[in-house]
This record gives sequence, C-alpha cells and structure tokens, in this order.
Amino acid sequence: MIPFGLVSPQSGEALHHDTPHSLREGRLGPRWPVIDGIPYLRVGRDDLVREALGHLDKGAPGHALEQLLADQDDGWTGPRPDPAQLRELVRDLKYVSLREAVARLAWGEVGDYFVHRWTDPTFLAGLALLEAHWNAPLCVFELACGIGHYLRELQGRGVRTSGADVVFAKLWVARHWVVGQRAQLLCFDAGSPHWPIEGTPVDLVLCNDAFSLLKDKSCILDCLRRTAGEEGWLALSHIHNSARAGFSAGHAVSAAEIEELFPDGLVYDDAELTHALVEARAPAPAEPSALGAVEAFSVVCGPGMRPAPRALVDGLTLPPDGTQLRLNPLYRPMPEGDYAIAWPSERYAAEYGPFATYPMRSPGPETIVAGPDTAERARRREFASLPERW
Repeated sequence: MIPFGLVSPQSGEALHHDTPHSLREGRLGPRWPVIDGIPYLRVGRDDLVREALGHLDKGAPGHALEQLLADQDDGWTGPRPDPAQLRELVRDLKYVSLREAVARLAWGEVGDYFVHRWTDPTFLAGLALLEAHWNAPLCVFELACGIGHYLRELQGRGVRTSGADVVFAKLWVARHWVVGQRAQLLCFDAGSPHWPIEGTPVDLVLCNDAFSLLKDKSCILDCLRRTAGEEGWLALSHIHNSARAGFSAGHAVSAAEIEELFPDGLVYDDAELTHALVEARAPAPAEPSALGAVEAFSVVCGPGMRPAPRALVDGLTLPPDGTQLRLNPLYRPMPEGDYAIAWPSERYAAEYGPFATYPMRSPGPETIVAGPDTAERARRREFASLPERW
C-alpha cells in the first residue's frame, strides 16, 4: 500500500480517522465514510455522506454499503440496481462470482466491458504502452482505475498500488474480486476543488481508457503530474480522438490538443500498440500531426519515462510462466467440438471485434499453463489469466 496522506476534497485540510469507519477534518470538522478500507470522498453528495455515516455510527455497515453501491457518476444513464439485489450481493459476498456481482449492480453494457476487459484490445494497448517504457517502478497510482484490471497486473509484478475512481461500487468490486486488500483505493471526483491525496510522489501515474471522459483536462493533468513528481512518469492510454466517431461518451480530444497537452510526450496510435504486442516488437511512436485519423491516442510523458520503446517480448504483456490460464471467456463450445467467439452484445462486437487479437475459433482446451509453448496463445489472448472468482 502507498502511504498517501489524505486531505479533504472540499477544504484541503488534513483528514484523520476519528473512528474505524470514518475520516474527519480537524477536531470538529466534516466527516467522510470509510467502508472496506475505501474512503468515500465525493463532493456534492452531502445527503449520501450523512446517511451512510448515520448507518455506520449505528453499527449497520451493510445498509451504508448498499447506499454507496447504488451511487454512480453524474453522467450515468443506465439502469439503477434493484435494492433487493444489492442487499443479496452484500449478504452473499463470499459466494458470488465477479460476473454475478456485476449483474446485480446493473452495470449493463459497462459490465460486459469490465468482465471481458482482460482480453479486449484496448486493455492490451495499455499493457503494451507500460511495457514499452517499463523502468521497474516501485509504486503506481491509477486514476479512474475501475475494478482494478491494471492494478492486478502490476501487483503481480511486486509493485505497490493505489487506485481512485468516482464510482465507489467499482472500487468495492476491485477490493473483493480483483486486487484484494493490498491496494490503497479511494473514491473521489477528479474535478474536486482539492485532490485528496498528497505526500511522497509515486514512480508511475496511470489513466487508462478514461482521460477522454474528464472535463477539465489541463487541471487534472497538472494533478497527475504533481502525483508523479520530478522523477516519475505518466502513461495515458486509449484517449479518444474527437475527429473520429466513437462508442463512448465524454470529451474526446484532437491530435492538436494532444500535442498541446503533452509537449514532452511520446504519442502512439492505440492500435499500433496492440499490433506491436501481437507481433512481439517495439511499438513506433509518431508525431501527433500524423495521427489525425486514428481512433485513439496513447501517451507517455514525464522525466522518469524510458526514452525509447523496448520490444514487447515479456513483462506485463505476458503472464508469468506457470500461471493457470483459461480459455478466453468470449468463446462458446460448438457442435464440431471446438470453440467460437460469441459477442456479449452488438455494441461490444462493433467496438472491439475489428481490433480483436484472438482468433474467431479455437480448438481449446479450456485451460492451459503459461510457458514458452503457450506464449503465443497467451499473447493474442486466446487464453488469459482471470481472477479466481471470475
């Protein structure tokens, strides 16, 4: 765990534990709830904070948890979870799979994205970006970490991790199904008046497949750079190009804006990173002006970054030898005895199908062990390392 100090997202005053389940500003200042070691520090949620604290103070953490699990980001237009389903999820936590948890949280197509992200091409592009510039960081912070896909990969390499997201339920899922207790997890808005983390800078700061969703990019980027300090580096993958129609809402940017935001950056076509991974070669960065037609950009910047990309032959992009791998869960058994890709939705097929690295049919089997003989099947994510309770 990274020993970040915490401050109020409203006032910037230092926070301390006044009870095991809450943080307070000063001696009599505002309080913030903490559940499963995850501080809830969202601004503009005063009623929710007050109600959650009330349940926690009365010794009813389950009721507080159910309320926070129902909270979503301000732009959410999907369904709301059924309170009865949330109650059952909290009660049956130890016996529920990741897929069942996501279904009970009513994440819809976002849920499809999360449970299959270990094999999607944009996730692989982010891993490729990290490996291409890897310099053995000791500690990493990820903004908009979701349910912890990247944090899990980094923890598996002995890196201390911390992640933040605006949606508490995603962090809670990360805690119980993906990263366990070792990661420091925080719920806060990237656009808060004060970022609630301070202290020693980390070696590497990430923002994967989320920078496009953020409004005030310049200010948030300043916060990310401060978190990396004078010796760290930043990696931001899958930043949507405003010149291309896409599937995600948010605030995409142009190639010119990428150049302005990252004057010290190395910029990639996101798809180039995925191709480089499959082909086991070094990815080629390009001038932003040459990337005006790409679907998405990826960028590394900062004084601590590796100055030239290395070949993607090992490291983060491949599971360690001996890891138990499962057949990509997008495959379904066929009458012929092999397996074929079955997309979870039409949108998923349209968004990820054209960039898929895995073959549309596989002979199986359902599990293999990572090693030299299976490296290519793992590289293209025909097989993947999934959480134990996937």
